[in-house]
Amino acid sequence: MSVAPSDWPLGRSEKHKAQPAKVALKVLRWSEAYEREKQVYARLRQAGAGSVLGFNVPQLLASDDELRVLEMTIVRPPFILDFAGAYLDARPQFPEEVWRDWEAEKREQFEERWPTVQALLDAFEALGIYLLDVSPGNITFGD
Repeated sequence: MSVAPSDWPLGRSEKHKAQPAKVALKVLRWSEAYEREKQVYARLRQAGAGSVLGFNVPQLLASDDELRVLEMTIVRPPFILDFAGAYLDARPQFPEEVWRDWEAEKREQFEERWPTVQALLDAFEALGIYLLDVSPGNITFGD
């Protein structure tokens, strides 16, 4: 289905169309990933979290459940984004060896920055958000 900008269901006004976009649109293929990401943004909004430990998080501006589209602000580094693989309220149950392998992979990806990433994960968990899909592409430092 193609939607013309004038038919865009997220409520764009004429005023916004004339200005350069400072937003991003994310279209998700799978309903489950869309719902997870949307719920994380709702939880972050409820907590008033525009950043977590100094890492900027996008703010959800609008969504369309039928099209599985999220409209969000664009953030500058340092940032953390991409919450489609997150779990809410409970850490997923995986065997201990899976968790060990996951942590070993993340330690290798982030190297000396792993303690900061682990602190970020802990801060999100304090909000009931369990992030699994973390990588240097979606946790970006300011330098």
